[in-house]
Amino acid sequence: MRVHVTDLKPGDTLLRDTFNTFGIHIMQKGHTLQREDIAKLLQHGVDDVDIEEVFSEPADISQSLSSHPLQDAKVQFNSALQGFEDLFLNAAARGEFDGSQVDAKLQPLLTELQEQKDVVSVLLFLNDDNNYTYTHSLQVGMLSYYLATWMGYTEQEAYQAGRAGYLHDVGKSKIPSHILNKPGRLTTEEFEEMKRHTIYGHDIIMQSTGDKISAMVALQHHERTDGKGYPNGLSLDEIHPLSRITAVADVYSAMTTARVYQTKQELLRVLKELHRMSFGQLHAETTQTFIRNMLPNFIGKQVLLSSGEVGQIIMTNPSNFFRPLIKTDKGFTDLAMQSNLDIEEIFM
Repeated sequence: MRVHVTDLKPGDTLLRDTFNTFGIHIMQKGHTLQREDIAKLLQHGVDDVDIEEVFSEPADISQSLSSHPLQDAKVQFNSALQGFEDLFLNAAARGEFDGSQVDAKLQPLLTELQEQKDVVSVLLFLNDDNNYTYTHSLQVGMLSYYLATWMGYTEQEAYQAGRAGYLHDVGKSKIPSHILNKPGRLTTEEFEEMKRHTIYGHDIIMQSTGDKISAMVALQHHERTDGKGYPNGLSLDEIHPLSRITAVADVYSAMTTARVYQTKQELLRVLKELHRMSFGQLHAETTQTFIRNMLPNFIGKQVLLSSGEVGQIIMTNPSNFFRPLIKTDKGFTDLAMQSNLDIEEIFM
């Protein structure tokens, strides 16, 4: 079956060897396409390819949801979410939590995610908008785990990064609810109290688990490379590498999640903001590694444009990574050339 490259889907299998217009061999017969392969075909100027035709019985919605590749991870996500709620409430009531339950709840989820490379789909599918504090902590744990692996850490070190990210905000359990959930701007006094969640978190983790690295990450995740963070005004190499990882994950999750005082922001726009922050606030190498590994995950995602049109991200624009090429029913839209258009939302 002959198909235009822009109509290809991950999982399609090439029926014949594929060559570009210069006769150079690009991909071999029988290759099962992934998103990066589709982008490669576009970059080589390939217009059409032959793929194997697949015939299948129509499935109902409940069957398709139950067979989603992330369905098992969703079960583990919900368990880890409940686990964090329990430890957060215990920390609020007693100043400590059952440290033995952290790995019991988190390890199965991160093990399940080892084979999941499409992090954007993971975040979109594994989400719970009902409670920002708990969902945010779990997202930061997952993103810290992924970022550590992208930076070349061992599996054990990456798990430690994920664990620290999972616990990084437990100190907020000691912040009065009228401050933590205030819909408006905090007063100077309220903000000073909010900043103390880093110190509270350090002490709660040490009391509960004795995990010095997770405690340090809780203490340092709001430090900034320019020395203008808190609580101690550390800068550059004074900040532990895992704290720098959690800081990036924390900012990304916070900006892409709805809160009582802030609507969630569009995902690529947040990556652009992280890029800006990498010049002085967030650790440059850590942030750039995060951006570089996140960008390919957006290819193939559905988008809602500010014009009201729905389209699909076809490829990353080499002249502006955060303004991709979009395919809609009307044709192709290069957002790098259309400054009057924006992506309002990205979804699977």
